[in-house]
Amino acid sequence: ADLCPDVQFVLDHCGNPPINERKDDPWRAAVAEIAKRPNVAVKISGVVTNADLASWRLADIRPSIEHVIDRFGWDRVVWGSDWPVCTLAGGLSTWVAAAQAICAGCSVEEREKLFAGNAKRIWGV
Repeated sequence: ADLCPDVQFVLDHCGNPPINERKDDPWRAAVAEIAKRPNVAVKISGVVTNADLASWRLADIRPSIEHVIDRFGWDRVVWGSDWPVCTLAGGLSTWVAAAQAICAGCSVEEREKLFAGNAKRIWGV
């Protein structure tokens, strides 16, 4: 990313946090480091399949999602369904509901950026 400053990169699946292992390091530090690059955004997806597939809870995935949002900021986050893989961990409607619940306290502008606006801008659609 440093060598291609004019290229837009997207870190997929929040950088695959080891949610099920309950260990945040070195993942947290790596996310913080890559987020320093202004040409890298992050896609919030895949986190439910990094948790315990059968018994994950909102509290399991929230810290990872909040960490990437905190590091990348609201202008460089996009939401992704990770369908059909998300069906392994409860299905698309469960993942959508979880993402909405995590963002319940966010502003309308922040939710619009995450769920549509940033993707439209980054991918030019």
